Amino acid sequence: MNINWYPGHMKKTKESIRKNLALVDLVYEVIDARVPYSSRNPDIDNIVGDKPRLVILNKSDLADKNANRLWKEYFCKMGITAVIVDSLNNKGLDEIVNMSYRLTEDKRKALEKKGIKNRPIRAMIIGVPNVGKSTLINSLSKRRGARVGNKPGVTKGNQWIKIKGDLELLDTPGILWPKFEDKQTGLNLAFTGAIKDELLDIEVLSAKLIDKLNYISRDYIESRYNITIQDKTSQDIIMEIGKKRGCIVKGGEIDFGKASRIIVDEFRRGSIGRITLEVPED
Repeated sequence: MNINWYPGHMKKTKESIRKNLALVDLVYEVIDARVPYSSRNPDIDNIVGDKPRLVILNKSDLADKNANRLWKEYFCKMGITAVIVDSLNNKGLDEIVNMSYRLTEDKRKALEKKGIKNRPIRAMIIGVPNVGKSTLINSLSKRRGARVGNKPGVTKGNQWIKIKGDLELLDTPGILWPKFEDKQTGLNLAFTGAIKDELLDIEVLSAKLIDKLNYISRDYIESRYNITIQDKTSQDIIMEIGKKRGCIVKGGEIDFGKASRIIVDEFRRGSIGRITLEVPED
């Protein structure tokens, strides 16, 4: 499965981020805790440069708890501060605020020496599509002002938002990169919904997802769908799941597409389990 998606607005977003960096004190880099490596845009390091940065492992409620801890330690070893956050259930928000003050302490002291006091900390939030940026903003701001969607590409333009702890946040649209050098990176982003489903073959994606889940642990599929998968192909597994879920068309045949959609959707919702698709040693 070849996955390439780089709309024209992505290039404009990158240029906008570079231009607006001078307006902020730090950067919130939001990533998906299920795919922390794959959901990090490799261009971000060069774009952000030496600007203080806080990596936010969002959607941690959908990821493996132990893996969340391993990834936080991984970023710490890289010299990057990371926090584990479940923005949907308002977990980890206070740590974001506390770390924001810690990371900008030198900047705030320098401003105070110039007689500038009580200026809000200004942060820019960046990340690939569908890592939960809008949900995070709504949770931090205690309002529903930021548009939220379960599809990538909902946020279209920049906007300043007042958030808790006397912070101000500059939102930016999600940004992908022109080419995925690693096919698994593209697949991981597709699995988690960072790439529009309209650009994907859902049947192939579902089969690839089953292969990935079975590689991690066969228990995920067997426990969720009450089937035995030993010596079965991914297509066989989809057919069996389709039969159990009543995905039947005229003539008694299995609706392969419908069964495939069920599997992908249930993974994304966390119904199959708390699953992290990649760990630091990978």
